[in-house]
Amino acid sequence: MLKLLFASGVAVSAVALASPAQADGFYLNPEWNGGWSGSDFGGAVFDLGVGYEAGGFYVQGGPSWLQPDAGDTEVGFSAKTGVSAPVAEQLDVYGEVSFAKYKDADAGYGLKAGMKYSF
Repeated sequence: MLKLLFASGVAVSAVALASPAQADGFYLNPEWNGGWSGSDFGGAVFDLGVGYEAGGFYVQGGPSWLQPDAGDTEVGFSAKTGVSAPVAEQLDVYGEVSFAKYKDADAGYGLKAGMKYSF
């Protein structure tokens, strides 16, 4: 299943990159996140998300590589969706919900909310 998921992510990414004029609103979002506690490195995750954005809404998903500091790399799937909206001329609010699943781990969920003030 993970091989199929990875192959699907690569195929969708290739299509989105090969025909940018026909892929209006689609994007590729490679993202690496590392974690530390003090000076101790705990591990990292690399996501290769293919997404779609329209107005203030976006959704993306794709393969994800979990790289713990003292363990083996594991391939899984991650996805997120979010929305952003202006509440004043220089102020936007945003929210995001995320999900990640790896074979040997429970599913992980995330929630993010905030504001962005532009000068």
